[in-house]
Amino acid sequence: MKKRTKPAVHEDRELLRTPRQEERKDFTSKDPWRALRILGEVVDGFDALHDVFGAVSIFGSARTPVGHPHYEAARTTARMLAEKGFPIVSGGGPGIMEAANRGAQEGRGLSVGCNIELPFEQAPNPYQDISLEFRYFFVRKLMFVKYSTAFVIFPGGFGTMDELFEALTLAQTHTIEQFPIVLFDGAYWKPLLQFIEKSMLRAKNISPEDVHLIKLCSAPEEIIETVITFCAKNSHPETS
Repeated sequence: MKKRTKPAVHEDRELLRTPRQEERKDFTSKDPWRALRILGEVVDGFDALHDVFGAVSIFGSARTPVGHPHYEAARTTARMLAEKGFPIVSGGGPGIMEAANRGAQEGRGLSVGCNIELPFEQAPNPYQDISLEFRYFFVRKLMFVKYSTAFVIFPGGFGTMDELFEALTLAQTHTIEQFPIVLFDGAYWKPLLQFIEKSMLRAKNISPEDVHLIKLCSAPEEIIETVITFCAKNSHPETS
């Protein structure tokens, strides 16, 4: 098992850290400046993505290697969507993110990467037409939601789950206009979907209609059809 090195200090970690007593005076003087930095990051993101409309955000594990069936499915999905005129947005890193950006360029579409500073794993992939660097996770998430017309989620870990349930919560609470939230590979997601239906729903912690916020797809072609059908029904301008 590979030994994990101690994470380096980064901006998100510093923002969320509770200061020790002896640090509080200095910490208080720094936070207002950090707030300005956050605002600047939001402004830079809005400015860079202002002309991006109807993008599809693709999520999944950063650890998926080139040639893996999930990598190739994500690459094909992004290529087919790009050929239909959809910009592709990913987290900008390796694995499924790289596959998404790579496929977007192969489909001659716009390839956007919203990179995040992390002490391990995350390094920008080379397949990005627009590459943004974020210090703060919540600013990065804002960009994903604001400029997307669909989320396509491939198998992944905690970060992927975070993106999935963030989108589900926003859709469930009508905080955003609903858009397709697509999961790829039923075998991977089946235990989670069973938990949602057999535990959450049975306990009445969610409503029956909430289950239908998730669409399960088993092939790139099915994903494309789901996204295009949604856009047609919701009067999005044609992308093809």
